[in-house]
Amino acid sequence: MARKYTILLLIPHLGGGGAERVMAHLARSLPCSQLEVHLGVVVGSPSSSDALFPRLHRIKATRVLFGTPGLLRIVRQLKPDLILSGMFHLNQALLLLRPLFPRTTRILVRQNGMLAGRIPALSRWERLLYRVTYRKAEGIISQTSDMAKEITQLLGQRAPVHVLRNPVDLDGIRRSSERLPTRWGGPGPHLLAIGRLSPEKGFDLLLDAFAEVRLRHPRANLTILGEGPDRLTLEARSVALGLGGKVRFAGYVSDPAAWFPGTSLLVLPSRNDALPNVLLEGAAAGLPIVATPCSTGVAELLHGKAGIWLARDCSAASLAESLKAALAVLRTGQRFRHDWLEPFNLPRVTAQYRQLILQTVGAE
Repeated sequence: MARKYTILLLIPHLGGGGAERVMAHLARSLPCSQLEVHLGVVVGSPSSSDALFPRLHRIKATRVLFGTPGLLRIVRQLKPDLILSGMFHLNQALLLLRPLFPRTTRILVRQNGMLAGRIPALSRWERLLYRVTYRKAEGIISQTSDMAKEITQLLGQRAPVHVLRNPVDLDGIRRSSERLPTRWGGPGPHLLAIGRLSPEKGFDLLLDAFAEVRLRHPRANLTILGEGPDRLTLEARSVALGLGGKVRFAGYVSDPAAWFPGTSLLVLPSRNDALPNVLLEGAAAGLPIVATPCSTGVAELLHGKAGIWLARDCSAASLAESLKAALAVLRTGQRFRHDWLEPFNLPRVTAQYRQLILQTVGAE
């Protein structure tokens, strides 16, 4: 009888952004005859979604840093064959704790964003810590070849980097987008943007671009889903631009796909982003998309695709130009097939993760 391996997936909290949704997908889809999968959640209290994960372990810390005793307790209790962690700060904490784990426990870390926007902001000692900690992992998972290149440049040519796509439940999103009611009112067009309200996401560029778009499309409205440190600044900017009731800051939403029905255009104004999950999820619903070339990987993936308007650069002027070009030709409710999504399909990516995990624990 084949041995069953114990796998612990770690995330800061349930809900959250794309990185947390990736790990939640894996927690539900990875279990098989060879893998017993547990999900460890460091921050937060029990919620209704806990029932979706039969092997859930909540540490209930207020911050990742304060969750280390609980994390050690879970690792010593489960004695996992492999731990997979999916967020930058949690990855570092996990790898610093590694000497206290069972010697047979392997570690994979998933890099959840481009380093170009993160590393320059770190001090020399923080950069050194990144290099020292990440070299302790058996493998580093990146979403794109661009990210893999960055990691290799920082850690050296021998860094064990694996490129695995983000898993997206294409069928589930398509079904829900067909049956859910619209949350929009009025004739539109209705523009939707989703993400953390922080500088790298470029929502200030979007507001400036939207102000120009409304000169040609006065009935257009914009809803932004997400929270973050820039919310008050962005709200003030919206008022200063005279956008008033035409821009809605709807806050954090646990299921952004619920907003897809009725959306005329999904906008991704990021300055720096590896491969936003919202791009993939919106495309799964067939939405027309306007995006900035926030990384080489995104630009290559989207270039020349039907239903995609890629801005020339990461500026408000280029974004406005692409928004106007899209709105000039789109029909009300128009949707696109986006066949380029197939490599991201949940079953396909899950199989790739399962293979890497089994290779790492020595089962293959």
